[in-house]
Amino acid sequence: MDIRFMAKNVEVPADLKDYMIKKFSRMEKFFPQISGQILIKMVRDTYIAEVTANVKGVIMRGEERDLDLRKAFDLGLKNLERRIRRHKEFLVDRAHLKSHDFTFEETPVVEETSGVKIVKEKRFDLYPMSPEEAAMQMDLLEHSFYMFLNGETGKVNVVYKREAGGYGLLIPN
Repeated sequence: MDIRFMAKNVEVPADLKDYMIKKFSRMEKFFPQISGQILIKMVRDTYIAEVTANVKGVIMRGEERDLDLRKAFDLGLKNLERRIRRHKEFLVDRAHLKSHDFTFEETPVVEETSGVKIVKEKRFDLYPMSPEEAAMQMDLLEHSFYMFLNGETGKVNVVYKREAGGYGLLIPN
């Protein structure tokens, strides 16, 4: 198991670091080939624990904030464990996806504005999957949209959460 540990704006005692790595390594009971990252930050006297796991290309994350570092980590790990369990159940029973309702609409028109400043750039690999699997991955990451390679068409698509409820799919021409 590969675990990276990072701390920003905070010194983590060695015994607490070992405790966190030991608890995270228990996630191997769900998937033997799991790798992860533990990020501890301090913002305005509050500890933020971000625990991220990578299971064969599926990335899941748990995040918590608390005044106590150990409590923030334990709660963040609990959130991650819940997501990992849910993903494992999904893999065991793919019929679970049939219960989700998806709404497919046309791509909305986005107006260009001058003076737009890009402040962050993120690069990532695209994996072939169905729109339903992409929606599940988006929920696991707690994002509002998710870009993926459609396994059926071979094109890049985006699924997103609609404000009116349900999901949308963006398909390029």
